[in-house]
Amino acid sequence: MANLIKIAVDCMGGDDDARFVIPGLDKTLRNNNDLSFLLFGDKSIIEKRLSNYKHLANSSEIFHTEHHIKMDDKPSQAIKNGKRVSGMWKAIESVRDNHADFVISAGNTGALMAMATLILKTISKIQRPAIAALWPTVDGETIVLDIGATIGFDRRLLIDFSILGASMAQIIFDIESPTLSLLNIGEEEIKGLDEIRLAHEILKNGNSFFKYKGFVEGNKIGFGYSDVIVTDGFTGNIALKTAEGTATQISQYLKETLNGSILSKIGYLLARRSFQTLRDKMNPNTLNGGVFLGLNGIVIKSHGKTDHVGFSSALDLGINMHKSALISKIVNNIELTEREL
Repeated sequence: MANLIKIAVDCMGGDDDARFVIPGLDKTLRNNNDLSFLLFGDKSIIEKRLSNYKHLANSSEIFHTEHHIKMDDKPSQAIKNGKRVSGMWKAIESVRDNHADFVISAGNTGALMAMATLILKTISKIQRPAIAALWPTVDGETIVLDIGATIGFDRRLLIDFSILGASMAQIIFDIESPTLSLLNIGEEEIKGLDEIRLAHEILKNGNSFFKYKGFVEGNKIGFGYSDVIVTDGFTGNIALKTAEGTATQISQYLKETLNGSILSKIGYLLARRSFQTLRDKMNPNTLNGGVFLGLNGIVIKSHGKTDHVGFSSALDLGINMHKSALISKIVNNIELTEREL
């Protein structure tokens, strides 16, 4: 079949021996007839897991690798031991060599970012890559970046991230001029570190393809204040983990409360549909998938603790990024922003 989308898959990365990968691929394949998969990992394990998925097996090619990156490997250790021999490395290489259109992995985030940066390199004029994720809001989603790729930043990095995040927002939200804010400790212009305020001045006084709204505090992220929220990886990761923990905490409170008495259980039965909607909204698998932005290739990071539904969701995100020509859009927006800022 012509125009197949070829997807490189790190089949061994993730918790629980990544058992969710194969059923996740099958779920997406059932809704798309234009996919083929390059599966990297232990051939005997992959073949065994494929045995119940005939259509997926017929749409896949297996590339055996002996070495697998562990979830607790340090990036330097992963590169030293897994360079050119691990499934993760070879999957990324297949994108560089144009054998695959994008790569997806649920493996070690630090190792994946380090390898992807070494193999694919950053897009010209982008200082460092970022990890962008969809964050649920009361009426939809917002894109937050960086959520863990960088520690330390300057004004240039925040502007780079603004271009990257707004480019992704054009695709996700199908809008030409997304809104964007810088995450800060206050909305006033005098608040924040020097580099954040300097980036704010540049964005405020320049013209670009996105609409800059200024600073935003963390308590407004979930209310859809902007299409894109930009911060450094250290702050972004703390914000993300805090939100995930709070969601789990609320779920636990609800479970304990609703199981507390007969009246509570009756109330739950009457409002079950509403609670299901809330559960779906707070389910991290619904919006699973981080995009490594700023590289010369599309890299999708699935949560390591996901299930097959979440992995399929991350895969769908990668397909959308490829079909919408993410890399070309970023390159064009860099050129546009250089002229305007």
